[in-house]
Amino acid sequence: MNFPDEPFSSLAKVDTARFQQGVEEAEWAIDKLFYTIAGRLGLDHGEVLKSVYALPLLSRLLYLRKDLLSDPGERDKMLYWYVHTLLWGRYSGSTESVLSQDLRLIEEPGNQLERLITQLRQSRGDLKVRPDDFRSWGRGARFYPLLYMLTRTLHARDFDSGLDLQAHHLGHLMRLQLHHIFPKAKLYKHGYEKAAVNDLANFMFLTQDTNLKVSDGDPTEYFAHYEAKHPGVLAGHWIPTDPALWAYERYPDFLAARRELLAAAANEILQDLYAGTVQPRELVEEPEQPVQMVPLEIVQLNADEEEAQLLDLMEWMEIQGLPTGELFHEITDQASGEILTVLDLAWPAGVQEGLSQPVCVLLNEPSETEEVANTAGYRFFTDIEAFKDHVGTELTGEVPAVAD
Repeated sequence: MNFPDEPFSSLAKVDTARFQQGVEEAEWAIDKLFYTIAGRLGLDHGEVLKSVYALPLLSRLLYLRKDLLSDPGERDKMLYWYVHTLLWGRYSGSTESVLSQDLRLIEEPGNQLERLITQLRQSRGDLKVRPDDFRSWGRGARFYPLLYMLTRTLHARDFDSGLDLQAHHLGHLMRLQLHHIFPKAKLYKHGYEKAAVNDLANFMFLTQDTNLKVSDGDPTEYFAHYEAKHPGVLAGHWIPTDPALWAYERYPDFLAARRELLAAAANEILQDLYAGTVQPRELVEEPEQPVQMVPLEIVQLNADEEEAQLLDLMEWMEIQGLPTGELFHEITDQASGEILTVLDLAWPAGVQEGLSQPVCVLLNEPSETEEVANTAGYRFFTDIEAFKDHVGTELTGEVPAVAD
């Protein structure tokens, strides 16, 4: 079929019955995608399920090729493409034009996935993950979901229990907790800045019980303890095993070494996905009801003062029945997809979604970040109480009561 220049114009020719059927078919496709992405890649909640504009594209592909998921090689190649759209911000720039381009690539039968991958390679140059790609910070970083995916799929084990952190071993949709390898407060005391403290290479995932036990312990102590208890557990989280790198004075060297290990692991699993050679693993049992992607649990364990304030604000918003916002939200260049800045806490669609302008909270950020936010159309607040007043007086007409 010829894909129309204005895709939505074709809806004018669709009657009610066909539209309803289309909704049901889309629901089926999206549910299958969620199940496959969660079960195969471990991306099982909203904070790591990124590249959302790839989902309508893949839903269309499943409609055209209903047998795709029954072919393990094609299924994994589809996931290979999906992960790379996530990593490189395929739809973070001119979303409509890029999506239309990709939709055209899948309309003709045969080799649709290869055409998509070729197009992605042409736009990127190559699809190799490099250590410096992990040189980013915060949970809004594009490579944050990749770190979570590696943990879920490559048999990383919980430090204390030794339990494999694959999703099916922990229970369907069980959420892990984010742990800072070097505790934040102690890094600040050693003079490291916010971006370095929250560097992606300082993140790992543990179960709640273990996270509480480790707490703000020094790596020189708890690394040795858990490695003795479960030999190989450090390497399983791509943690450098040279004790000299576990000192606070060597923190930058630790980050550099871990980025090398993470990049190597990422390239290996991505290549295996493309080649269809990922070792088969048991998936969680496919549910009878549609998969529900649950939000990540808000955890304040060892949060620094700024992050604790942001998490408190998210909880306050939830109590008011309003969207909690997105922590560490990226603003990208619409043409190139390049990350321009990261906002501490943002509501890209507004607090009253679709009815108010984008808004964000910025705590102790440089003026350059404020300028980028302003240029992108955000109203920004540098004081949380001022933001709450904005929510109360401008959006609801009254100041909401603050819950005890």
